[in-house]
Amino acid sequence: MHIAIIPDGNRRWAKQRGLPAFAGHKKGAEAIQKILEAALKLNVSHLSLWGASINNITKRTDTEIQFLYKLFTRYFKKLTKAKAIHQRRVRIRAIGRWPDYFSQECQKAINGMLEATKTYSERHLTFLLAYNGTEEMTSAIQNIVTGAVTNGASPLPGSQPITAAAIKQHLYTKDLPPVDLVIRTGGDPHLSTGFMMWDVADAQLYFTDKMLPEFSVEDFHQALKTYEQTERRLGK
Repeated sequence: MHIAIIPDGNRRWAKQRGLPAFAGHKKGAEAIQKILEAALKLNVSHLSLWGASINNITKRTDTEIQFLYKLFTRYFKKLTKAKAIHQRRVRIRAIGRWPDYFSQECQKAINGMLEATKTYSERHLTFLLAYNGTEEMTSAIQNIVTGAVTNGASPLPGSQPITAAAIKQHLYTKDLPPVDLVIRTGGDPHLSTGFMMWDVADAQLYFTDKMLPEFSVEDFHQALKTYEQTERRLGK
């Protein structure tokens, strides 16, 4: 089973309590950690977490962004050494344009995490960092067109067949299966910036009014229960 989570509401949760945005991000990270631990105990083979969009990185204050980088760095270093990750042989991936945006310290922590788990294959944990789905799809199509010319497969740009298999192979998520369930916290029932648009085509969507910092393990279990009780007809 592949679950993708759009974690929303950290800043609003903090604002409602008269706290700085930093407090919401910290509390949200704690909620994500608990969800990850719960997922590892269940039959969830793939868990994908949207850590930050490109818009998050480019349209917020430098102070908030630097805090996020430090929070990510601490979290990823801790995750690299987590006993459960190695016991359950969890392969960790980071997709998106984080090498173009994230601090050097944070990139180092990410690369260390990827290196420490690269030989695992029993479970899969993916972080989407500096990721926009629209950018992913645009990049995939551009790479197909460029590949047609560069590899000599066709004399004209764009004349290489654009098949479903070709598109998937050029996505950041090429190594991931289709998403079965999308969970979005924060009360906004929508998908942002084309979130994993190719992979969520047949996914069940679960929206909750609870903001990420207050989204509990029990809420996570309820989302899974709702998924299990819903018939997926897939066009039949």
